[in-house]
Amino acid sequence: MPSQPPDRFIYSPAERKPAVLDVIRRAERRITLSLFRCNDVDVFAELAAAVSRGVSVDVLVTSHAKGGRHKLEKLWRRLEETGGPAVVASLNFTRKCFERTCDALVVTCDRRVAESLHWMMGADRDALPLQNDLCPRLIIGPEHARRRFTELIEAARSTICLIDAKLSDPDLVTLLNARESAGLLVERFTSKQVGGLKSHGKIMLIDNELAVVGSLALSALSLDFRREVAIVIDEPPAIADVKALVEAARTAFKSRSTVGPEPEVPE
Repeated sequence: MPSQPPDRFIYSPAERKPAVLDVIRRAERRITLSLFRCNDVDVFAELAAAVSRGVSVDVLVTSHAKGGRHKLEKLWRRLEETGGPAVVASLNFTRKCFERTCDALVVTCDRRVAESLHWMMGADRDALPLQNDLCPRLIIGPEHARRRFTELIEAARSTICLIDAKLSDPDLVTLLNARESAGLLVERFTSKQVGGLKSHGKIMLIDNELAVVGSLALSALSLDFRREVAIVIDEPPAIADVKALVEAARTAFKSRSTVGPEPEVPE
């Protein structure tokens, strides 16, 4: 039986969109998407090509978005025109997030992750409650997010590094402070920019051995009220890439502290 390919952690802006397009291009039977924003023409083109070759494409779209209902209606029309691996990302499928934000995505061939995501999106579509036996690698808000992040922070042995511009939840901030007071190294990268990119993604690295990547911010709104998803990764090659991102954030922070604030990244 062939071995399962390792997880891929993808941070580089030059690699983000090609990775998403490659996953769509490789689909043979079914694509299930949950989207907040999408305006990238190449994504729409690949979805249309998937439909043309007989792939079933199901899309769950947010009921609220900045810019009003007309933006959602435009997205619905584009998706209606279009008629393997799972991707969990902190980014939207927009040019801004593909090119100008600090974001990441995880591509995994873990079958249970893919099946759990498909089931979750179907349950959301049909207004069903979330079942309890989904893949434990997934952290799903609002049902499990606060408990799972609390457990991860409490289990950390030596270091916690967090990239999250929306870090604000009082309980988790208090817990992070307590772990720091207990002797852990707790690094928080919460500025609006990380290494010249607009901070958007949410990434946590624990003990340099385990990482959490996804749309879940450590804020009450994200943890307790929104359908948000993150994935836990621990495979050494992927963790090495997360560590490289954290080191880049650390270097950028030190440089900014020395020479002054970086210029704002345009919207």
